[in-house]
Amino acid sequence: SSGDCDDELVKISFDHGLYRDLARYLVERQDGELWARVLNKDEAEDGSEDPQKRQLIDQVVEWALPESTSADEVSCTVKAFMAADLPGELIVLLERIILQGSDFSDNKNLQNLLILTAIRADGSRVAGYIDQLDNFDAKDIALICVSESHMLYEEAYSIYVKFSKPEFMESKEDQSEMQVSAIGVLVDFMKDLERAKTYAAQVDKKPVWSKLGKVQLEEKCPADAIESYINAEDPSEYVAVCAEAREAEIWTEIIPYLVMARKTLQENVLDTELIYAYAKTNNLTELEKFVNGPNVANIQGIGDRCFDEGLYNAAKTLFTSINNNSKLALCHIHLEEYREAVAAAGKANNVSTWKAVCFACLRASEFRLASTCGLEVIKYPDHVDEVVGHYSDLGHFNHLVSLFEQGLGLDDAHIGIFTELGILYTKHVPEKVMDHCKVFFSKLNVSKVVRACENSRLFSPAVYLYMQDKQYDNAVKVMMDRAPAFEHELFLDAIVKVRNAEIMYKAVQFYLSVHPVQFTRLMEVMEPHIDHSRVVNQLRRTGDWALQVGQPYMQSVQGADLSAVNEALNELYIEDEDYELLRKSIDRFKNFNMIAMAQKLAAHELLEFRRISAYVYRCNKKWSQSIELSKGDRMWKDCIDTANESADAEIIENLLRFFCETSEKECFCAALYTCYAHISPDIALELGWVNGYHNFVMPFLIQTFKHNHQRLKALEEKTTPKADEKTEDEIAQTYAGAGLNGFNNGMLMLGNGGPIEPQQMGINNSIDMTGFGVPNGMPPQNVVPGMSMSIGM
Repeated sequence: SSGDCDDELVKISFDHGLYRDLARYLVERQDGELWARVLNKDEAEDGSEDPQKRQLIDQVVEWALPESTSADEVSCTVKAFMAADLPGELIVLLERIILQGSDFSDNKNLQNLLILTAIRADGSRVAGYIDQLDNFDAKDIALICVSESHMLYEEAYSIYVKFSKPEFMESKEDQSEMQVSAIGVLVDFMKDLERAKTYAAQVDKKPVWSKLGKVQLEEKCPADAIESYINAEDPSEYVAVCAEAREAEIWTEIIPYLVMARKTLQENVLDTELIYAYAKTNNLTELEKFVNGPNVANIQGIGDRCFDEGLYNAAKTLFTSINNNSKLALCHIHLEEYREAVAAAGKANNVSTWKAVCFACLRASEFRLASTCGLEVIKYPDHVDEVVGHYSDLGHFNHLVSLFEQGLGLDDAHIGIFTELGILYTKHVPEKVMDHCKVFFSKLNVSKVVRACENSRLFSPAVYLYMQDKQYDNAVKVMMDRAPAFEHELFLDAIVKVRNAEIMYKAVQFYLSVHPVQFTRLMEVMEPHIDHSRVVNQLRRTGDWALQVGQPYMQSVQGADLSAVNEALNELYIEDEDYELLRKSIDRFKNFNMIAMAQKLAAHELLEFRRISAYVYRCNKKWSQSIELSKGDRMWKDCIDTANESADAEIIENLLRFFCETSEKECFCAALYTCYAHISPDIALELGWVNGYHNFVMPFLIQTFKHNHQRLKALEEKTTPKADEKTEDEIAQTYAGAGLNGFNNGMLMLGNGGPIEPQQMGINNSIDMTGFGVPNGMPPQNVVPGMSMSIGM
């Protein structure tokens, strides 16, 4: 039918129990949707399987499908069971078709489906199916078995073993592939190396051994892996094998493998590892035979490796074969073959080898051989310190000095040899230091030798080297700091050449403290190079005695007229009460605090110093202080000179009055004479008249009249016209035109202003004395009343 009544047919079949007929109909109908409706029928209300569905499935399995001869019917039925997710029923169905004999028993797809369904639903049946079935996809099924979701490793192993037999695989390549896969299951999934080793021995195939060897190598079983690779004659993994063997140190086992590998490969690693294996097993005979034959080994590398690991005999053989004399010498050292080591070093002729052999011979107390090597080493400046350090650490100082003394005779002796010998002399033979410095100064590293001399407290050689190297600053410092190194003349020669001026001032202090007797000589030498003010301040800080020591020096530099020098010397003169030198110093050099000096000397107990104080005040125009000071000491001449120098009329007048008050007539007269130019005649006349000093004032008046007469005469000569220019009438007209009256009431008028008024007479026709401090009409003291003073011309 067309299927329009399928649902009614199914219902009727279920209602009347026609399960076999319905099963035949479903198989023949080949309708996937109908199968789905029937097989996916809802379960009973209590959750149990529908009995009608179970009976229908049983009828399909028992009768309907086995009777069918159509592949399409079988295929559709199987697909329906698969779609309905009925693995158990599907297995039963497939067993009925395949195992109980049918036209489809050898169908590969059905066999694959049966095994796959069993893998999915019931893994315990898989092994049986594998044994019973022969026509299924072995490789694919095995891969599914070993997958992580199923992990049926034994079943997969069984598949590979079964199908690796000749009856299943015609070609040997396919057989070998299945065998490799079988052992792969054992080692990769089951991790059973012993079973895998047994299987490999059973099949005894090279690919199988190779697979086993690789896994054994990965599992850190290098000895078993080497055996497997040897059985497989497979050198492909030689790098990994050599690495694992090296780590496990199985040198005896690795030798056969390397020999096998060299049959087919020519690789550097193989030959190198074989040499190393011979060396580790101390098989020197085979080693020598091998290195002398054709090989591609890295002899240098393996030799270094043997040397580093202490295999010196093997290393010696290897280095001999490649003429590496440097390393060969080191091998001889470790084997305590010192003469052979020196011979090898001579062939190598490089400093590192000479040095190593030298130190080894030194440790072995082979001093002659050590000296031979040492001379070759000290030719190189960079290695001199190391030689010295090694000898010194071992305490062989005499041999060390001897070595460098021999080094002086080398054709290529350098500065380092001479320098180091000088340093060694400072430590061990101090009496030779100075001679060595003088003879070989030009070949020395001065700074290093000087440092060694200072460390050994050999200061005289240090000073000599500083001087020769023109390091005058350092030379002076050493002589100041270290008394044994001091030489006066040498010091004077060096001090003027120093670059740092501060050292000169330190030298000043040094000489003051240690060599005061020679201080003056030092200052003579340093005079052009120092700040004298600073030196004087330094002397002050040291003490008064230092100023006395430095007095000759300060006198020699006083010509520069420096304030500090002048003050210091003046203080010394005052302290020594040497007023003559003090006066000379003040006259010549004015650059000092003169007021302070005057104030200090004003109270001095000695007259001459008080006079100097007054003189200083006068020099600074402190006229009043100077005069007062001189008055106190009755130094009238000083007072008069000071007043005259001041040119101050008031000061002079006060001094004149002071002389009048103290009845110093002679001083009054002397003051008038000395200060004539600055004294107003009326003042002199007044004081002379009031005090009765007519005789003492008369010289002044005479001088005044003379002076006025000379001035008038000079004025007349200056104003008189020349005779050839104007006549007398013209002169008269000139005076008349100017309105100047030459004579007025019989009195000559001389002046620049108007006519002079006639002098008014006081009472009794006396002179008006108001200008002299006397009341008009009153006679002056000491003058008889009624007397009048007349002035005649």
